[in-house]
Amino acid sequence: MLSLGLRAHDYGRLPPEQLADVLAAFQPDSIQLALSKAFPGPYLPGSLSPGYARRIRNIFEKRDISIAVLGCYINPVHPDPTVREGMLRSFEEHLRYARDFGCPLVGTETGSCKADGSYHPDTARPETFDLLCGSVERLVRTAETCGSIVAVEGVADQHTLSSIALLDRLLRRLASPALKVIYDPVNLIPAAGLAENQETFFTRAFDCFGEHIAAIHVKDFHIQGGKKTGDLPAGTGDLDYPALLKILLERKPGIDLLLENAKPQNVRKAMAFLRKTADALRYCES
Repeated sequence: MLSLGLRAHDYGRLPPEQLADVLAAFQPDSIQLALSKAFPGPYLPGSLSPGYARRIRNIFEKRDISIAVLGCYINPVHPDPTVREGMLRSFEEHLRYARDFGCPLVGTETGSCKADGSYHPDTARPETFDLLCGSVERLVRTAETCGSIVAVEGVADQHTLSSIALLDRLLRRLASPALKVIYDPVNLIPAAGLAENQETFFTRAFDCFGEHIAAIHVKDFHIQGGKKTGDLPAGTGDLDYPALLKILLERKPGIDLLLENAKPQNVRKAMAFLRKTADALRYCES
């Protein structure tokens, strides 16, 4: 059985009850919830509380939807130390109340030396990796004290953790049960494409840090002229989903698969594709 979820803010920026009703129409098992993107009004630092978190949790649970990831996407290597400090404090606040939302995972990408997280050549420097380690270690120590989990997501070419090797290096360096990975296989494929087949690429990731993967982002892409293009719904591009789902069914059964780039007009088709592909794999094994 696949556990299929959605990114809440892909379906509108709405009051909690209204957004929950919109999402429930698609019958997801779970969601990734970024408070500042999903709900109207600005998120004000210091505004979270156990009561608010429980209220949001109950709204979704009444519709049989769990919160799989609490999104708090920051730039942990932001070039302005004052801005970076504010981002880290916001993430720490999310960590403190994550379990009241019914979700220990708070997720972020790992940023770049450009303020907006886009490409900057200095992002690949060892000093930037060290800065990231310092930021993530601070967050992990907070997570350890309140029983929550920091979940990091790598992005090829652009972010500080741009490869399987660098994700593995961070996990080994900090070595904490409060540090996990949101694995997005499309994000980790370089723009220039792969020098290996996709099944080998997926297997290499799982061999390096599979035990630390806590959630999966699923989407698709095209290879055109030998380069990766597009952010597409699952099943509409060139990602080898039979190979990916085979690994997931064997090594991470029941993990939350969170659909990205799936909108109201195509999400049912993407979910049906994933279920059909998984069912075919089970049939072949029986």
